Parts: sequence; C-alpha cells; structure tokens
Amino acid sequence: MKLTYTAAWVGLTAAAMVAATACGSEGAKTAAESADKAADTAVSKADTIMAALSRATDRTEELGSAEVRTTTDLGTGEPVSMDGTYSWGDGYALDVEMDTEAAQMQELTDSPTVRTLFVDGAYYYDIDPQPAGPLAGKEWMKIDGSAVFGESGAAAMSGGGGASPADSMKGLKYASDVDDLGEETVNGKSTTHYRAVLDQEDMGKFKEAFSGADSLLNSTTGGGSITMDIWVGDKDLPVRLKQEFGAMEVTMDFDKFGATKEIAAPPAEQTGDLTEEVKNSGVQQG
Repeated sequence: MKLTYTAAWVGLTAAAMVAATACGSEGAKTAAESADKAADTAVSKADTIMAALSRATDRTEELGSAEVRTTTDLGTGEPVSMDGTYSWGDGYALDVEMDTEAAQMQELTDSPTVRTLFVDGAYYYDIDPQPAGPLAGKEWMKIDGSAVFGESGAAAMSGGGGASPADSMKGLKYASDVDDLGEETVNGKSTTHYRAVLDQEDMGKFKEAFSGADSLLNSTTGGGSITMDIWVGDKDLPVRLKQEFGAMEVTMDFDKFGATKEIAAPPAEQTGDLTEEVKNSGVQQG
C-alpha cells in the first residue's frame, strides 16, 4: 500500500504546535532588553498593556495545561478542528481528536476522527492496522518532529525553555507594538483583545521550525512574520489565541485550565514509525 503524504495531514498538528511555541525564551530575552531601555520613560498605555499580558503569561505558565479547541487552516480554505488536552507543565505534549476527512487521512482509518498525540518530540496517530508495510498490524503511526520541522527545528522545539501557549504569549508580553483593541465577548466571556505583529527576529530559537531547509512545514508558513491576537478574560487567563503566519491561521479557544489528564506515548510494539517515509516525501514535494 502506497500512502500519500501531504502537508495537510502531516503538518496541521505541527502548525498548532508552532503557533503555541513561536516565541521562545531567546525572543523574549531580546525583547526584554529593549523594554528595559524604555523603563525610564513615563507610564504609558503600552506599559499598561504589557503589564496585563505579563500577568496573563505568568498565570498561563503556572497552570501548566488546558483543554483547548484548535482550528488550523493551512490556507486551503478547509480548516481542521482539533479538540483535546495541551500540557506544558513537564515538557510539551498534546492529546487531541481531529476530523479524519478534513485531515485527508481516510486511507489510514475508518473512524470519523483521528486521535493524535505529541509526546517527547514525536507525533502519534491512532490508525487502523494496515495489511502491509511498516504499519502492518500497528494501532499507531509515529512521525518524529524532525520530519516536519527539520533536524534543527526539532532540536529547537525540544530544547531548553519549554514549549507552550505561555511561551507564545511571551512575545506579546514584551512586544513594543502591542495594541489594545478594546473589550469583546468571546465564547460568552468578557475579554480584552490585544494584538501584536512579530517578525522572525522576535521568534527566538523557534524560528528554526520555519526557516530550516529540511522543514516540511516551511513551505506552508513561508517563514515570515506572525500576527498574534489574544483575548484575555477574568483571572488573567486567555480565552482565545489566534496566530496568522504565511497562508496559515491557527485559533486556540481555551475551555479549562489545569487538572488535565497525563499524556503518554503509545506502547512501542503497537507503533509503526514512518518518519523516514515522510521525510522523503517532503523532499519530493519541495
């Protein structure tokens, strides 16, 4: 059986992760230095915005996990929804369900949804056992993050500093061009809407995920700037986080913070590794 590997189903869960990690510790450090230079100026509206985003970032990081509804549009006009748990308290991980047809994974499972995990730098897709090949008799398909981000990007993703929605919010926390767009009701909650545009130099170590020559995701994102919108509700917690980069748009709606289930990789004997096949497919596409 010859599987068709496309950026649509390989990259969409990666897109959600990139959106949640695009601004790592290096970018925050650089922006913080710029913010320090302006510390002697009078208190301004920008200072007030930064303080609010700082509280939201710290609070989100503290709670360590959330139940999230994510919608990823790779620029095709057919968004894919992923609902489930995101965890960042002890390394970045996710456990979500996504629509099989929208993800173009019908040849791998008859189920209407595909359970997808990200654990220890690798993706796992819950599939039907295949009749032949590396997935013969296997319940799970594994694809290492290096197949999507490239070797350097995967190393950046798994390196120090962690990866979480809180890391993404650090870019907002320190950005000098953040705007307050006023009060809005989102998912029935009163929020304040903030926006910032981040260039590649603001992305810190995670820019490798966009710019690596061997990155399958690079062709989708284009490696340009990111427009970030965040709606902050009561208790200084985000209600929605939306990011646009290249033709891609990812929206994360936060339903519940903390006290989510532990996420673990499937048993090795139930897993077929297709990392090399996907890497080769990416080269052919590029």
